[in-house]
Amino acid sequence: MPTKTPLPSVPGSLDAALFDRFLSMEHHDPHTVLGAHATPQGVVVRVFQPHALEVNLVADGLGVVPLLKVHDAGLFAAVIPSRSEVFKYRLRLRYRDGSSYEQSDPYSFLPTLGELDLHLIGEGRHERLYEKMGAHVRCIEGQWGVSFTVWAPNARGVSVVADFNGWDGRIHPMRLLGTSGIWELFVPDVGVGTNYKFEIRKAGGGIVLKADPYAQYAAHPPENASVVFNSNYQFSDGAWMQLRAGANPWKAPLSIYEMHLGSWRRGEGDRVLTYRELAPLVAEYLGQMGFTHVELLPVFEHPFDGSWGYQVTGYFASTCRFGTPDDFRYFVDYLHQQGFGVLVDWVPAHFPKDEFALGRFDGTALYEHLDARQGEHPDWGTFVFNFGRREVRNFLIASAVSWFDRFHIDGLRVDAVASMLYLDYSRKAGEWVPNDHGGRENLEAVGFLRELNELVHQRYPGVLMIAEESTAWPGVSRPLYLGGLGFGFKWNMGWMHDTLSYFSKDAVYRRYHHNDLTFGLVYAWSENFVLPFSHDEVVHGKGSMLDKMPGDRWQKFANLRALYGYMWAHPGKKLLFMGQEMGQWQEWKHNQELDWHVLFGDDHKGLQWLVADLNRAYRAEPALWDGDFGPEGFQWIDSHSADDNVIAFLRKSTTTDRQLVCVGNFAPVPRYGYRLGLPKPGNYREVMNTDAQVWGGSNVGNAGGVVAQAVPHHGFPCSAEVTLPPLGVLWLQAP
Repeated sequence: MPTKTPLPSVPGSLDAALFDRFLSMEHHDPHTVLGAHATPQGVVVRVFQPHALEVNLVADGLGVVPLLKVHDAGLFAAVIPSRSEVFKYRLRLRYRDGSSYEQSDPYSFLPTLGELDLHLIGEGRHERLYEKMGAHVRCIEGQWGVSFTVWAPNARGVSVVADFNGWDGRIHPMRLLGTSGIWELFVPDVGVGTNYKFEIRKAGGGIVLKADPYAQYAAHPPENASVVFNSNYQFSDGAWMQLRAGANPWKAPLSIYEMHLGSWRRGEGDRVLTYRELAPLVAEYLGQMGFTHVELLPVFEHPFDGSWGYQVTGYFASTCRFGTPDDFRYFVDYLHQQGFGVLVDWVPAHFPKDEFALGRFDGTALYEHLDARQGEHPDWGTFVFNFGRREVRNFLIASAVSWFDRFHIDGLRVDAVASMLYLDYSRKAGEWVPNDHGGRENLEAVGFLRELNELVHQRYPGVLMIAEESTAWPGVSRPLYLGGLGFGFKWNMGWMHDTLSYFSKDAVYRRYHHNDLTFGLVYAWSENFVLPFSHDEVVHGKGSMLDKMPGDRWQKFANLRALYGYMWAHPGKKLLFMGQEMGQWQEWKHNQELDWHVLFGDDHKGLQWLVADLNRAYRAEPALWDGDFGPEGFQWIDSHSADDNVIAFLRKSTTTDRQLVCVGNFAPVPRYGYRLGLPKPGNYREVMNTDAQVWGGSNVGNAGGVVAQAVPHHGFPCSAEVTLPPLGVLWLQAP
């Protein structure tokens, strides 16, 4: 950009060409132009304020010193001959509208990142990167303000634009710290609540405004500015955190209520409730229903409500839709104090292409691959992270760590892991790039996931790392030393699909699909499975859980009760999406609350009570959870009665002598005198009957129990004649 007038030759003045670089906002170190600098003639102070009418310097021992406007673009300067060393001062600015302000000079401060920080960041192993990058309220040399830091290694120049400078990128250009690619500026006299972005001069030309990748808070959509935030929240969940650290989640009951905060309950006038309003309501409901954990669909910042949070633009920010980050801390803290864990969905597989977000951040493919065959996801129209880049891995690992550190969450459910593991995921031949060995495995993503899980489990004992992974990739939930990916758990998508396929068929056809129920036990212990009936099963025309069931109204409810009774007895931890516990008829809609009004119907209320009672019975019975992940906790009794639509199995505790029999009759007719093999003689108490009248059933059962005699059957030494209710599941407690 050509200068408007030549720079005057006064002591400490600038070379015109150097100043032209500054005016074009392509100077990598504006601090060498602006601020105070010692010269042989004294200390020269330069200030760039294009909108100011006059600028004065205020300092002890000097009083008020006017700065001369030495360039029409807005450069003010003065030489202080009485000073030989840089000194502290403030600036008094007066503008054409008559307003005036006094502030410290941003260009009088040293960098806020030290050499060690830059070294760790450069190596991609700064695990608490979120404490250094982004916007942070700090006190530097006795002066409060905000340090702004961003990674844009290929940018020609970067500025902070914000409320405090009228969104004018000329006023607060940032400096590049060495060869790190990190731009930094400390702006004094600003603080919490400031809206800001980074104005980036792209490598290939042009300017783009980008939200802060490390922002802690954001403006409410459709606005997308980042917001300066400083937490002052003090957690009161020490007892929970201590208990969690000593827990073994693999040997404990785990029943998860999956939830979308914006559509679970709403206030008057269809108002979205806040984190603080939701906390007691959620805790009370979890207590009533007997769940151990709540899992939240992504509460990371995202621009589009219809993505349900899965197109993330703020990997370090809880969404502002329900309140501030401290409000979300309150939500987690409150649930912990009431005895419930909080899991969140995390999306490291892809990110949206919104102009203000991560994509082509500095004009280049910084977080993603440039080649669309590697860097774009064909299903979702999003970018794919470049897991081979150490800065990207560091960014994502720091995101995960931040949620454990700053919000005390109890686990991450990692979304779309399969799309990370396979280079050809949803791609045709020629649409993907093989790895260095010619294979389809994304080796960089594998390395990232292993690194992530190792760090998390080392640093946060007792937390849950859960993979949504839909393929047969081996060892997803096996430790690293066994060659696994290191997750603690994996969603059992195969079981879910097979089970729903079976139960969605009319009973007359189920005999031909009996293996849908039994096949899952072939691989049941290959992973640490969670059995999920998630939000994905009740959207996009798939129908609600209740509406998937065949038959008339009574049969639909009976089938769903039987399905849940079977699920809670089956090996594996449990997950149920909100609304499924009460038999909502319509699919889930993210923009309206659940159909709570259905609970005025006795059959819906009965289903809800059944889920609550299943949870309580499940949590009280170690045979149903302490042997989930090994064959010693399970034994078939009858897996071959396809023509009768009957299965029966035994669950066994690995830490006690307790045993529980589960038998399901998935035909709409009762079966009287059904001989069932049992492990030992005595009275077997009927602790669960999904056909009980209290839950809306026909009350066919065994009057509280059956007596096993020494009559061998089903390969067991004893047996009993049992009445099997229609479309019902029984749990029989062994003596």
